[in-house]
Amino acid sequence: MIRKKRHSLKRKILFSLTMFLIGIIISFKVLENKHIDINNKYNDLLLEMTYKSLSNKTYLEMLKEDEKEEVVDNPPLIYIYNTHDREEYKTINGLTPTVKVVNNILKSKFNSNNINVLVEERSIKDLLNLNNWNYSYSYKASRLYIDEVKSNNPSIKYFIDVHRDSLDKSRTTVTINDKSYASLLFIVGLDNPTYNLNLDFTNKINNKLDEKYPNLSKGILQKGGVGVNGIYNQDVSGYSILIEVGGYENNIHEVLNSTIAFYECFMEVINEN
Repeated sequence: MIRKKRHSLKRKILFSLTMFLIGIIISFKVLENKHIDINNKYNDLLLEMTYKSLSNKTYLEMLKEDEKEEVVDNPPLIYIYNTHDREEYKTINGLTPTVKVVNNILKSKFNSNNINVLVEERSIKDLLNLNNWNYSYSYKASRLYIDEVKSNNPSIKYFIDVHRDSLDKSRTTVTINDKSYASLLFIVGLDNPTYNLNLDFTNKINNKLDEKYPNLSKGILQKGGVGVNGIYNQDVSGYSILIEVGGYENNIHEVLNSTIAFYECFMEVINEN
């Protein structure tokens, strides 16, 4: 009789656990069907874990220290977005960060300097699906967001499109003073009517990186001609940047180090601008 009760109890526990797991799976499917981007929650969690491992303070505590109330009243100066917003980095603790994690780091750092930043939260994939466009139309999709944001926020001067390289870790990682970084690469479109302004601005940032973090930047790749985009939406402003931060095998720690290095050099340039 006691054995039967134990077996019955085990079956109830197993049934409850099974239903709980099914509920979680269904919830995630519902979120996906409603086009709710859950990557940001993953990225926030990964950032918190990273900050905890690098200091005694949590990510949220550091954000509260960085962000100042007056930044809310400032008109936005920078727009950060991702034309290829589903590019991923190395999985850590079961979570896979996307390039959007770079956006969050940059926003936190810029806010600490009273610079208001708009970060694009909307999905590129949603626009592609809505217009029946394939992946090759990603820049056309991100341009729709850019034009809307620029129209509604004429104060925005700087545009940063964050990407990730497709090379393996041996070609996207550099060690500086015993610290590992995800290498940086800039792309400037040759067919862009504001090409000279974009190249000059990008050169200034790249030179700062070479000075402060030798070998972190792989330089500036200039692309144009037949079969190449050649513009990359950089015609929207002479202060438009396309940057690749690391590759698919880089971890969140390396990405964090490089993003902060880029931020420091970017800040120096715009302060001198």
